[in-house]
Amino acid sequence: MDTTRTSVRAVRGALLAVIALLACVAPAPARAETRGPAATDTWLAVGVDRGETRTGTKPGTMLRCDPPQGHPRAADACAELAAADGRISDIPAQDTICTMIYAPVTAHAHGQWRGQPVEYTETFPNACAMKARTGSVFALDEA
Repeated sequence: MDTTRTSVRAVRGALLAVIALLACVAPAPARAETRGPAATDTWLAVGVDRGETRTGTKPGTMLRCDPPQGHPRAADACAELAAADGRISDIPAQDTICTMIYAPVTAHAHGQWRGQPVEYTETFPNACAMKARTGSVFALDEA
């Protein structure tokens, strides 16, 4: 009976030693080269079309936020989106005076913000109203 207990203890000790040894020599899990969680899963294809519907006739651009790139005002747009947790409709409206000229524009975006899907389409009475409501996200003609 004592030899059985001794054998069991010896086997347990040996297994623990092997597990500890493997934990020390096993390579660390591979990590993707990213700069934070937004590096690969934050991107938006944004565009603006003239008129009340999305036509896709005017080219848009790809907005990436880690680091900000691909958009004329990428740093501003990314900061505004970060403050709104990626929800374009939650960007605070700017206090701006716009003319009452009706020249509708339709802003559209699709992609992901920190891994969450983003789909946005909204028609505004004119480009000034769109900029006042969406900040830099759809400021595609500005440098």
